[in-house]
Amino acid sequence: MSTIKASAVAYLNTKPLLYGLQKTGLLDQIDLSLDIPSNTAKKLLNGEVQLGLVPVAVLPLLPTNYRIVSNYCIGTERIVKTVCLYSQVPLRQIKRIYLDHHSRTSVQLLQLLCEKYWQLSVDFLPASEGYIQQIEGDTAGLIIGDRAIQYSSQFAYEYDLGIAWNDFTQLPFVFAAWVSIAPLSDAFIQQLNQAFQTGIAHVLQVATQYQPQYSPHFDVYQYLTKNIHYHLDKPKKKALSLFLNYLESKKQGRLSAYNC
Repeated sequence: MSTIKASAVAYLNTKPLLYGLQKTGLLDQIDLSLDIPSNTAKKLLNGEVQLGLVPVAVLPLLPTNYRIVSNYCIGTERIVKTVCLYSQVPLRQIKRIYLDHHSRTSVQLLQLLCEKYWQLSVDFLPASEGYIQQIEGDTAGLIIGDRAIQYSSQFAYEYDLGIAWNDFTQLPFVFAAWVSIAPLSDAFIQQLNQAFQTGIAHVLQVATQYQPQYSPHFDVYQYLTKNIHYHLDKPKKKALSLFLNYLESKKQGRLSAYNC
């Protein structure tokens, strides 16, 4: 079998899935690059890879023959912990929000929540490197991924987008899914699911391996088992469909497009 080019998110929440690929030997069949979410999306869009763990907000931009190929995803039931709006003032006092450039999904989710749930009228600011240091006064910022773990203690107010979405819809949320725009064999997809199942079964080993890289106050095992939920089950599929419907309804509206 020829090597499959793939891209996956480099964040901590992906490590159990990557562990499974390595543990089962399936990684030998994959030319895998690890990227920030926006780059995984761009690589799939540009045809640089055949398979990607991509932010789900990129799905409407893909060719119509795209396929979600795995029963596993990066999702949350409620508290996600690493996709949050941070501020030094309460929500109603926020005037501007920097939008993390790492992921289109988190940006679109935040904009949706501001408009539909919080009914918050703010100016959205595209962010570049260093924007976190500019979160002050009535200027807030969306921070995602491992950086949220690092910076969360610096701000007076934290608004978890997983909680907000769940309060709004009573549903979980899917941040990223394994997507292909090229044909993959059923045998390979079965191996892929088996590898991810193996990785999740060994989440304690994964957490033990990575805990030294994080603050003792951040429990990696709890994060990987309580905050992140990997099974793309019926409630998550329903939530994904609802989110994509929101994006479609706003295609010509106020939800602006930032990096994928």
